[in-house]
Amino acid sequence: MQKKKDYSGTAIFTKSKPLKVTYGMDEERNSEGRMITLEFSDFYVVTMYTPNSKRDLSRLEERLEWEDLVQGYLDKLNQKKPVIFCGDLNVAHTELDVKNDRANQGNSGFTQVEREKMNGLLDLGFTDTYRYFNPARDDQFTWWSYMKGVRERNIGWRIDYFIVSTSFMNTISNSDIHDHVYGSDHCPIVLELSK
Repeated sequence: MQKKKDYSGTAIFTKSKPLKVTYGMDEERNSEGRMITLEFSDFYVVTMYTPNSKRDLSRLEERLEWEDLVQGYLDKLNQKKPVIFCGDLNVAHTELDVKNDRANQGNSGFTQVEREKMNGLLDLGFTDTYRYFNPARDDQFTWWSYMKGVRERNIGWRIDYFIVSTSFMNTISNSDIHDHVYGSDHCPIVLELSK
């Protein structure tokens, strides 16, 4: 990946000191600062900003390669201890996750192959926590274009996620979207653990 200073970095602020902090999956694939992993005694926390495939899909192939690497990385972590995976994944997984699903078919972030990559991740033993608690909800999104009136009319996409190891779901009490919070083209998402 090409290095783009101050473009796609991630950060985690925590009150609990992790056992270990890892940047990227390895040195070769950390040039854009897209991923951070914190290891705690009972689980991992991974935050990531997924590469966008671009409007003309010119970065789609690179993005799909990234997805394969991420799935392998998360699967390896999940075999050691549960994983909490979060961030802007730049994909609306189902028709419920984008306001105008028919009009957006094939668009960046809503191509069939990007959506299938999300299916592949979930099939590895992970759960989309928001969808678990809100299986049919189709009116909450996490991102809106800056075009005039789009947010006010709630023409959005749900592209930010908390995805956790399915084995860890018994510790999750809620997953929510705070779409009433303004200040960015994205809004905060929240995951609550019961212990």
